[in-house]
Amino acid sequence: MRGLGALSLGVLGAVSLLPALAGCSDSNSGGSGATPSASAPASSPAAGGGADRIDIKDFAFGPAALTVKPGAVVTVTNSDSTTHTVTATGAKAFDTGDIAPGKTVTFTAPSKAGSYPYTCTIHPFMKANLTVG
Repeated sequence: MRGLGALSLGVLGAVSLLPALAGCSDSNSGGSGATPSASAPASSPAAGGGADRIDIKDFAFGPAALTVKPGAVVTVTNSDSTTHTVTATGAKAFDTGDIAPGKTVTFTAPSKAGSYPYTCTIHPFMKANLTVG
């Protein structure tokens, strides 16, 4: 009986912590910490889950073709196991620099409409296209 009583008190103690823990998760409203808002301004469509996003995974850019408005903020997440870049070819209209695994960065799309092929300068076989229009 004594062991059962201790178990009941342990369970009751754990259950009484649940509302406090739930309150902690609600206070952030973002759910994942303050860093996402720091990487994309609140006015950016990416901040609200918009489509101006590039995800790097398995040595590929996703999507392979993305269309954005001139001057849009594009969010890039490196979901791969190694460092990558998102670098426009030709006139180098944009370049994220090195993006470490698990990190997210942003860049501003060119203000001039057009097609901007890009690559990873570390892995040149990785290619994709950003269309501004």
